[in-house]
Amino acid sequence: MPKLIINRAGAAENATGVPALQLVKMKSGLSKRHLRVIRTLPNLRHAIAELRARQRTVALVPTMGALHAGHFSLVKIAQRRADRIIVSIFVNPTQFAPNEDLSTYPRTWSADLAALMELKADAVWAPSVETMYPEGFATRIVPEGPATVRLEDAFRPHFFAGVATVVAKLLIQCEPDVAMFGEKDYQQLKVVTRLARDLGLRTRIIGAPVVREKDGLALSSRNRYLTPEERAAAPALYRVLKECAGRIRAGGPVEAVLDDGRAAITRAGFALDYLDARNAETLAPLAAPTVEPIRLLVAARIGTTRLIDNLRV
Repeated sequence: MPKLIINRAGAAENATGVPALQLVKMKSGLSKRHLRVIRTLPNLRHAIAELRARQRTVALVPTMGALHAGHFSLVKIAQRRADRIIVSIFVNPTQFAPNEDLSTYPRTWSADLAALMELKADAVWAPSVETMYPEGFATRIVPEGPATVRLEDAFRPHFFAGVATVVAKLLIQCEPDVAMFGEKDYQQLKVVTRLARDLGLRTRIIGAPVVREKDGLALSSRNRYLTPEERAAAPALYRVLKECAGRIRAGGPVEAVLDDGRAAITRAGFALDYLDARNAETLAPLAAPTVEPIRLLVAARIGTTRLIDNLRV
C-alpha cells in the first residue's frame, strides 16, 4: 500500500495543510511508490544524497501548485527522462507585484498531493517562504537577454528577477539532471534556459508543449478565475494565433497580419497587452521574417484575468 511520508522539522504532523482524513484516503491509492513531502533543506539534501548514492537520475518539475493537466504532462515527460521525479510546490512571492494576485492565487494542496500520488511522482519539495527567503536575504538575480525584450517584461517589470532568483535556488537545492518547463510561458522558458547556461548549472532545461482544452484554450491555473462568459470568449486568443500563423506561413506581411490579429482580439472582448512575432530562439524583433524561426506571443486581459499564449509559425 502506498504511503505519504512527510519530512519536516519538529513533530507537528498536522501542519501540512492536509487533513488527517485526506491522508488516509491518499494511502489507499494505486501508486507503488511512496510520495515524500519534504519541507526543510536538510531533509531535501539527505534525500538527494540518497538518490545520488544509488546512482539515480533526478528530474525537477517546478510549480506553484494548483496543478492541472499541463503540470501532469510535465511529470509524465520527466518520468521518461529521469529515474526519480521531484515536484516543487512554492508560490513565489517575489514574482508578484503589489497589485497582482499573490493573496488569491489558487492553492489546492490536498488535490495536488493526491494527483501526484496517482502520477507516481517520488517527492514534493514544499518549502516555506521563510526557508526560501530567510531573514536578511539580500541576493537577487536580475536577468537580461530574453528577459528584456519588451514582452512580459514591459508589463511585469518585476517578474523575471523573481522568477530567475527562485528558479536558481530550486536548481541549486534539488540538483536535478533535468528540469521541465512548459512552453506556454515561452519567454520564461527562454529566460530559465539562458540562466542555467550562464550560471554553469548541471541541469538541462527541457521545454514541453502547451497543453490545451478541446477548444484551444491553453491550460493555466488562472483559468479558474474566468466567469462562464469570459471562459466562452477566451479561446479567441488561440484562434487568432492560428490564423496569424497560417497567413504568415503563406507569405502574408507580418505587420499587417499582426494588426488584423490585434483588432480581432480586441473585438473578442480582451484588453490587449501585446501580440507580436519574434525570433523563436532569441525573442528579438524579426529582422528577416522569411528565413528566421518565428514565434507568435500574446498577452491580454479579459475581465480580471490575464492570459498568455504563444504559437510557432
